[in-house]
Order: sequence, then C-alpha cells, then structure tokens
Amino acid sequence: MLRLARENPRWGHRRIQGELARLGHRIACSTVWRILHDADIDPAPRRDGPTWRQFLTTQAQGIIAADFLHLDTMLGTRLYALAFLEHDTRRLHITGVTAHPTQAWTTQQARNLATDLGHRTESPRFLLRDRDGKYGQAFDAVFQSDDLRVITTAPQAPRMNAHCERVIRTLRRELLDHILIMGESHARQVLTTYEDHYNRHRPHQGRDQLPPETQQHPAAVHNLDTHRVHRTRILGGLINEYRHTA
Repeated sequence: MLRLARENPRWGHRRIQGELARLGHRIACSTVWRILHDADIDPAPRRDGPTWRQFLTTQAQGIIAADFLHLDTMLGTRLYALAFLEHDTRRLHITGVTAHPTQAWTTQQARNLATDLGHRTESPRFLLRDRDGKYGQAFDAVFQSDDLRVITTAPQAPRMNAHCERVIRTLRRELLDHILIMGESHARQVLTTYEDHYNRHRPHQGRDQLPPETQQHPAAVHNLDTHRVHRTRILGGLINEYRHTA
C-alpha cells in the first residue's frame, strides 16, 4: 500500500483502495486512509507531483528540444548553429549556421524544421527551449500553429535542457575541438556530415546502443574470424564507421 502511494503521487486513498481491490485485497477506504496518515503520507493531490526528470522520461516521445551552440572560425569569427534534439529517438537536427542569429533567422530555422517534422506520422507535442532572446514570439508561433506546447526552462538552469546540452558537448568533444573551421559554408558542411553520422550510425547508450534512425538490432550475428570489417572514414578520418563487408 505504501509502495503504491510513493510510486503514484497523484493517487488518493480511494484510488489506492481500488488498485488493491483489483489485486484481490479487500480493504476499506478508511483503513487505507489511516495507514497512509500514520506513515505521514498526505492525501493526493497535495503530495509532490512528478519530478522534472520523471516528466521528461514519461513525455520523451513527444519532446523536441532546442539550443544554440557557437563555434569560432580560423579568422576569429564567431558562428552560431541552432540544434534540435528529439528526446525519444535522440535524432539530431542542425538547421543552420550564421554569424548573425537574429530572431528572423531563428524563426526561419523553426519553419524549416516544422516542414521536416510535418512529413512524420508521429509529431512531437512539446518544444523545450531556454529563455534566450534570439527565439522570440514568432519562433514559438511556428510550433504553436502545429499544436506544440512551448516549454521554457527556468533562468540559468541548463540541466532542465540536459539532453540538448549533452549533444552539444558531444559535438565539441568528437568534432569541433579537432577541426579548423574556415567559414560559414565549411561549418555547415561539417555539421551536416556529422549530423548524418550521428543519426544513421553512432550508437547511443540511452537507446541500447542503437543509432537514432535504427529501430532494432540487426538479426544476423557475424563471426569476426570469417567476416572482414570495413572502415569508412568520415571527415578525413576524424570519425570512423565500421561495417561488415558484403
């Protein structure tokens, strides 16, 4: 009984009694209330609701998060890229690169992404972003017109957008810290190439080592003693991909 109350903070004593009855335990509502009261568990809905982590986990299939990352060229020009990450599949979208991330530019990136998502059978329900002034009302309106609810994180709380923060850290560790960027077009080409690698090939711990665009593990298991492994060099060998030869 106490376990049911702790695992389901929105359940009151009558809902818990109903679940116990379904399991074959006939207990009066007053008895359930008294046991919860003696354990200092308040009646719902005054008990604490789901944590932010629990909310993100249960809603992962419907969340897409946005965040900016910056990179510097060889000549010292600072560029900005806008990244979107789907929580459920970890699919990455890098929609553009610019030296001047105005609200109009950011809104156009939102339109580009919305067009891409519009071809999908299951669309997200929430857009998660921080309070950066580069977004603006027009940016939100693009997603709200598709019935997405825009959720803004608390001020100076990057952990509320932890998945996007982590993918940006991955971009730096695996790519941007090891390559010299010449300009906008070069940055766009490099990021597009890495996005394809990230979505199509790179394994993810949160998906049981599956890439974002793969739904299940390959059925065939190859003997490494008899099947050769082929290496594909990405970005001049900065990143390698491995496959079994045909």
